[in-house]
Formats: sequence, structure tokens, C-alpha cells
Amino acid sequence: MIVNRYDRGFEAESSVMTPKTSPGSGDLPHKEDLARARAGDDAAFSRIVEPLRRELRAHCYRMLGSIHDADDALQDALVRAWRAIDRFEGRGSLRSWLYSVATRTCLDSMSGRSRRALPIDLGPASLHAVTDTAPREDVAWLGPYPDSALPSSTYEVRESVELAFIAALQDLPGNQRAALVLFEVLGFSVGEIAEMMDTSTASINSALQRARTTLAKSTDRQQVTLRRLGDDRVRRVVTAYATALSEGDADGLVALLTEDVTWSMPPLPHWYRGLAAVTDFAVTVPLTGCGSWRYRITRANGQPAAAFYLWDEAAGTHLAWSITVLTLRDDRIRDLTSFLGRQHFPSFGLPDAIA
Repeated sequence: MIVNRYDRGFEAESSVMTPKTSPGSGDLPHKEDLARARAGDDAAFSRIVEPLRRELRAHCYRMLGSIHDADDALQDALVRAWRAIDRFEGRGSLRSWLYSVATRTCLDSMSGRSRRALPIDLGPASLHAVTDTAPREDVAWLGPYPDSALPSSTYEVRESVELAFIAALQDLPGNQRAALVLFEVLGFSVGEIAEMMDTSTASINSALQRARTTLAKSTDRQQVTLRRLGDDRVRRVVTAYATALSEGDADGLVALLTEDVTWSMPPLPHWYRGLAAVTDFAVTVPLTGCGSWRYRITRANGQPAAAFYLWDEAAGTHLAWSITVLTLRDDRIRDLTSFLGRQHFPSFGLPDAIA
């Protein structure tokens, strides 16, 4: 994963890490708009912030693990920035300054909150289908992020929101998480990060080293697999999976899965590992116990995904049910993470119901 690039950041003769890329300082807004913003013109402020909004939103998601929390944090950060814009003198990068404000806002938001989790974090896998479980409302669940909301579709950007990476970030304390994302993902220097977080370069180097140690086992890189397969084959896999589920085709579904496949469904606490357990769940619940399904192919967290709609008799239509993110190994599905809930659909630009 991204963290594996740390080895290229260490300098044998220096205590300061040098990132692979560095944000440019030439991203200052038009001087007239900056002057107007500093004088209290909110329209001018909106114009200078708008080009950076999507990447700041993605940054807040990496920090917080939820698009809804990211939206709240970004709104709060932009309010803070607006109130302090008169103190931005333009000597450095507006981008760096806004990232500083956004990072501090996210750290404040994280204070006193529990980490975002997936069912695998709560306990062992279930061996057989559990049909009487209830959602865990006391858990702060990790959420999906639509690819359509990313600032770009580059390999590096998609890799920086992969589900395994976002989940691994949740294991890090706030300062380590911020340092890792700012350095490894966004390319800020240790000196810039120290200034953003109002600390020393030694402290940032220490935080990066501890973060690297914690994430050392997070070696999965979906972008390598997806690029090797190519878009057409990836789409065939996700379409075959969604079709098998919607048609109740157990054999077709099982043929797509690896032997060590996992399936989890936050906010339900139970999850399944291995072909036997996942097959038992699939046959007992979605294939035979739920009713009629419809689907739309989409992308989330830089990975293939399917949005599922379940028939609702009272509504007389198929209502939004889940966003299922697929993690592949070769051309088989290794992990299915089904984020249940209609609240996920608006950010993907998906309808609430389909016929």
C-alpha cells in the first residue's frame, strides 16, 4: 500500500524525510480575489477555495473514515478559514494553509470519538448464517467513498482511498494519521507538516516512523490487481457477481469467490470468512431470504462496487439497500464489504429507488 513507499522517504544522512512529490507553492489565487477575500468578500473567498474543495474533502475522509463526517469537517474548516483569511498573507501556499486548517479541524473532530470500525474489528467470524442479528448503533462504522467525488482518477489518488488503507488508518492515533496522510499521500515535506501541526520536525519524523510500524502488515494494493486485470475484466467480475445475486444463482456466485473470501455488512456486527461460511450466508439470506434485487454498477474507494436495491412491497418498488465494495485477487472476489443503508446513496449520485 501507500505506506510501503516510506522506504524511499528516508535519507541516510538526514533526520528529515523527503517525500516523493512536493506540493507546489505556485497555487496562490488571483491577487485581486485574495485581496477581496481578506477584505470580507465571501464570493471571492469561494472562488479561491473552490479548486481545492474536492481534494480537501477527500483528505477529511481519509482522516475520519466517513463521508458524512468529512462533509461536516470540511464545512467547519472552510468557516474557520473564512474567519481567518485576513491573517493569510500569501507568503506561502494557500493549499498548504487550507490543509493545515482542515487537518486541525479533523483532529478536533476526532477528539473523544471512537475509531471507525468494520465488523472484522469487533470479533471472530461467524461459521453459519446469522438471521436474527440487529444493527450495532453504538459503533462508529467506516463508510464508503464514491470514486466520482475524488479530485482525480489517477492511480495514486485511487490507491489513497482503498478500503484496506482507510481501515488501517483508523488504527493510528490522530497525529500519526495526519502526518502519514500529509506526507505519504499529499507530498508535503516534514517541515511543512510540522508547521501545519504546530510541532517539531523531530516529532513528525517520530510519528511517521510509528505509523509505518503499525501499518507494516497492510500490504494489499488493489490498484495493482485492478490495473493488471484491466477495466473490462474487472467490470465483468462485478457484473457477474451482481447478476448472480439478483438472479439467485448460488453456483454462479460461488464460482466468483476465493477460498478465503470474507463478507461483512456494517452496521451488522456478524461477518463471515471462508467459502463454506460465506456460501451458507449467501444462500440463507440474500439469495433466498430477501426477495427481489436490482443493481447498479458503480465504484467506491478506488475499487469496483455494486449498489443494490431490494423490493419493498409497501413502496411497490426496489429501494436502496447497500453499496457493496469488492476486493479482488486475480479475477476472483476475496472480500465483499456491503455498506447497508440508504444514506450512502446520495453521495454516489444514485437514486433512492428503481423499478
